[in-house]
Amino acid sequence: MVVLNLFFNFAIDTVYNAPEYDKFCVVKQVTIQPDTEAKCVAEGGAWTANTEKPVNASTPVMKGWCDTNFTCGKEFNEANSVYNRNVFIALVVLGLLSLGVGLFVTATGSAVSLGLSLGGLLSFIIASIRYWSDMDEYLRVIVLGIALVLLIGVGIKKFKE
Repeated sequence: MVVLNLFFNFAIDTVYNAPEYDKFCVVKQVTIQPDTEAKCVAEGGAWTANTEKPVNASTPVMKGWCDTNFTCGKEFNEANSVYNRNVFIALVVLGLLSLGVGLFVTATGSAVSLGLSLGGLLSFIIASIRYWSDMDEYLRVIVLGIALVLLIGVGIKKFKE
């Protein structure tokens, strides 16, 4: 069950590489923070204005600060979301195949059947965990409903044996 899912995940990683943050947001050895909103936006950043009042007249107050990785970080998050969706689909398909084979090979031995069936269920769990934060709420309900039906079905089948 565990080795099956390790195999699935390493196989997916081998043929389908995850997006890397450094390819979207270049890390510079020396970073000079833009001190105005115009410079910040020109670099693809997001400016946050400072609304604090000075403590006294002699203390300078920053006008605001710049998140220079705003645009590239957003692009990375979008690419990572697509990657997680695709891995989710691959793991669900592989989990379905494992579950189907596990239910089909009950005649060859209960340990093999149980291992494949539980491996398929674990694949669903891993897939859902990886994609859960990017998943639409309706898809979450659908995934949980399917998981519930499959668990009840496997439980009934296994208890009948």
